[in-house]
Amino acid sequence: MRLLIIGSLNGQLTTATKIAMDKGALVTHASDISQALAVLRSGRGADLLMVDVAINIRELVTSLEAERIHAPIVACGTATDARAAVAAIQAGAKEYIPLPPDAELIAAVLAAVADDSRDLIYRDEATARVVKLAQQVAASEASVLITGESGTGKEVLARYVHTRSNRAKKPFICVNCAAIPETLLESELFGHEKGAFTGAVARRVGKFEEANGGTLLLDEISEMEVRLQAKLLRAIQERMIDRVGGTRPVPIDIRIIATSNRNLAEAVRENTFREDLLFRLNVVNLKLPPLRERPADVIELAEYFIKKYSIANGVPARPLAQEARRTLTINYWPGNVRELENTMHRAVLMASGDAIGPEAILAPDGVRLDQQRSAPSVAHAALAAEQVSRALVGRTVAEVERDLILETLKHCLGNRTHAANVLGISIRTLRNKLNEYSADGVPVPPPGGGEPRVAA
Repeated sequence: MRLLIIGSLNGQLTTATKIAMDKGALVTHASDISQALAVLRSGRGADLLMVDVAINIRELVTSLEAERIHAPIVACGTATDARAAVAAIQAGAKEYIPLPPDAELIAAVLAAVADDSRDLIYRDEATARVVKLAQQVAASEASVLITGESGTGKEVLARYVHTRSNRAKKPFICVNCAAIPETLLESELFGHEKGAFTGAVARRVGKFEEANGGTLLLDEISEMEVRLQAKLLRAIQERMIDRVGGTRPVPIDIRIIATSNRNLAEAVRENTFREDLLFRLNVVNLKLPPLRERPADVIELAEYFIKKYSIANGVPARPLAQEARRTLTINYWPGNVRELENTMHRAVLMASGDAIGPEAILAPDGVRLDQQRSAPSVAHAALAAEQVSRALVGRTVAEVERDLILETLKHCLGNRTHAANVLGISIRTLRNKLNEYSADGVPVPPPGGGEPRVAA
């Protein structure tokens, strides 16, 4: 992992640096916020920032957010400086480490960052077939496309491929194409020169250069706009990129792994995804089945999460009762592994007695999974679908599409991401449709399930 240490704290962070390096971390040092930002802009990224508590951590957090640099911060200070520790946490630090440094404590912090959500847990034969193929192609330089529903573990599998590749000791850089506004994604990927646009106060190396020698994961690549797809295709073909505002190409040496929860072949037919880019990315396709199609993984993952959250919450790791196992294996799990993890976290907290029984296996609304019935929202969706079906004749496709989108959004209580998944379209397409409806004076359900409103 990559560690950036900011400040000196009278030389005590030098000892912390040595401990971190002994644990295998790649350590860079910066004396202040300005120098730290220069390091991060240059492409020498960081998985963790260890910061002298005397540094203005709130200013550091604000500066990182302004430049869309994401890395957890751990503050370090003398053991007796309690007020500074509290202030650092309130300013945005994730943890506080007292100094002089304790080797075991620093090792634990590094391990927590390095191992976060990277374990590949499986037992089902369906998953084993995918993992076997991943092992076969890991050592190659082939681009990999990982597909599957949201929450199935695509990023975990991507990390698995990277750690078994010849690039394992080089950076693994992830970019969520759906989470970054399209106006900023080009700069995020390819970097920019000083003055290239308003707010470009200095040269910024993009994720392609930051991942040089290693692996670049393009998460949810289906959400990338077509214009940027063309620039990505050129980068993959020519192993060259152009920074925004740059005057000369920059050579790169990376392996591309991409993920998508959408059918990219359909996206090609809809002209929202380039066919030539799909061919470039889809050299090897690793398709992760949904959790409901790999029941043996459900129990294996459930037991893993029980152990994880029992340790995190300081409670005994209880075994799963037989009835609870049955409840877990017959559940549909629309949210896949992510939903199972949250369910088991709740179960660890709610369980009493010697085992985790079905009474502790709860949905987010507190209803037992084995006692769930058709919810009012489900009934509403069924009724809406019936009403739309009856009213198809004599209406345009656009009108039917609009009603379906708005009723689905209402059913999802205004949650745009959930509605897009239900409809099988991208979040960007959904937002564009909603903007059109709002501009035409059609009431659109707001996030949070409030009353539909029209744009002012």
